[in-house]
Amino acid sequence: MRVIAGSRRSIPLQSVDGMATRPTQDRIKETLFNVIQNYIPGCTFLDLYAGSGQMAIEALSRGAVSAVLVDSGREPKKVIEKNLEKTKFTEEARLYTSAVLSFVSTASPDRPFDIIYMDPPYDLHEENAVLEKIIERNLLAENGQIIVEARLDNNFYEKVPAGLVVTRVKDYKTNRHVFLKRAGEES
Repeated sequence: MRVIAGSRRSIPLQSVDGMATRPTQDRIKETLFNVIQNYIPGCTFLDLYAGSGQMAIEALSRGAVSAVLVDSGREPKKVIEKNLEKTKFTEEARLYTSAVLSFVSTASPDRPFDIIYMDPPYDLHEENAVLEKIIERNLLAENGQIIVEARLDNNFYEKVPAGLVVTRVKDYKTNRHVFLKRAGEES
């Protein structure tokens, strides 16, 4: 696992040991960032279920101005801290050790996030509860987007919370990315 592009290109990143997290494969990460590359420079990035922190670090490397990373585990916290130090992004990033649903239920950022990325454990099934809180707490910036990584058989996006619309679904071999925006901002 490594930073694919940008100012920290090719820096190897540490991953969390064991099966508790599933780091997004480099080729899938590269495909995703090719899709959103025009939205990254100057954006604020929220990485929910951050794991190793690789998605937020990739966004920062490509020009995001700040990133917030949220993960509830002790081991991911250690790995994220090491990866932020290695890439020298400790000033641009803030790490919260918290359950994601709890974080989005109470978060009050200085400004809403332009891109929210969430990759929950596949057996957790709290995508729509988290999405509902994101809209309720106004965590998504105007014209911002949410990207959810999910297993191929997870169809949470067939009924998303009011105020959100699915703009794209990109399927891979075993998982998919679901892109969402505020209703009325689909273009």
